[in-house]
Amino acid sequence: MSGEWISFDFGALLNSFWATTFDGLTLGAIYALVALGYTLVYGVLNLINFAHSEVFIAGAFAVVFFLSSLGFGPSAPTLPLGMLILDLVLAGIIAMVVSGGTAIIVERVAYKPLRDRGASRLAFLISAIGMSFVLQYIFFEWRGPNAEPSVTMFRPKPIFEVFGAIIDSQQLTIVIAALIMMVCVDQVVRRTKLGRGIRAVAQDPDTATLMGVNRERIIVATFAIGGFLAGAAALFYVMRVPAGVFYMGGFILGIKAFTAAVLGGIGNVRGALLGGLLVGLIGNYGATILGDSQWTDVVIFVVLILVLMIRPNGILGTNLGEARV
Repeated sequence: MSGEWISFDFGALLNSFWATTFDGLTLGAIYALVALGYTLVYGVLNLINFAHSEVFIAGAFAVVFFLSSLGFGPSAPTLPLGMLILDLVLAGIIAMVVSGGTAIIVERVAYKPLRDRGASRLAFLISAIGMSFVLQYIFFEWRGPNAEPSVTMFRPKPIFEVFGAIIDSQQLTIVIAALIMMVCVDQVVRRTKLGRGIRAVAQDPDTATLMGVNRERIIVATFAIGGFLAGAAALFYVMRVPAGVFYMGGFILGIKAFTAAVLGGIGNVRGALLGGLLVGLIGNYGATILGDSQWTDVVIFVVLILVLMIRPNGILGTNLGEARV
């Protein structure tokens, strides 16, 4: 056996640094939206909702089915800009409703009965993992093992150039839209009555209940918000990976989003944004240095292990209950 089974090519990263960076930020914005779902639920219930990846993929199925019904296919359609934007907005809304509804069903079926019985945290964890597998195999029985037909929304067009790297319309759409959504969620948590309720339950659920906060409504609202964000991420994911929707399609992305939440500081809304962008960058840099995109997942899993070993509270480390306006 000759040769090295792992080679490091830092020159490849230097040669494509800016293109790799912008592509990583695009993927990172998607991870961050999904990571927010993990962060909000963990902040309120101290629960890792492993079924959140299936909440995400439910929205992705909704995007594919809706756009396919409108005639979208492997080739980008020829539509006026206004009509295209309307179709994508409607697809996003439908995905958010489907994912939000799925998240609420997961909470009512898998977690509320355990809360009513005062179950241990281990029981919640087992239920979360079980619910993830249940949803996966519902999708498997419904759609089979193969990915859904490719749905291309539009052909990316160059917008401007930065240090020799082309920034296209797809990258700008995903990053700008995701950032706007994340800023809106951050402001909702910090400045609205609902946000005060979320922070109160996250900090001390018993005292919050005594002060008139309806804990059950806050929990449902938290799952719904996380589901809405996962649905939006599903739209951007299909935009980026037109043929990536199948019954296990959310599993690996969910692990990456969970890594993002842990890296930024799980339970921290702004940490989810920071962690998502960092995971997108680290994954892309690692794959470029190692010379194969299949290394992306390995690099991100190594990051997850290192964070859990070295700084389990994450970079920002502040929990949701300690957030201040």
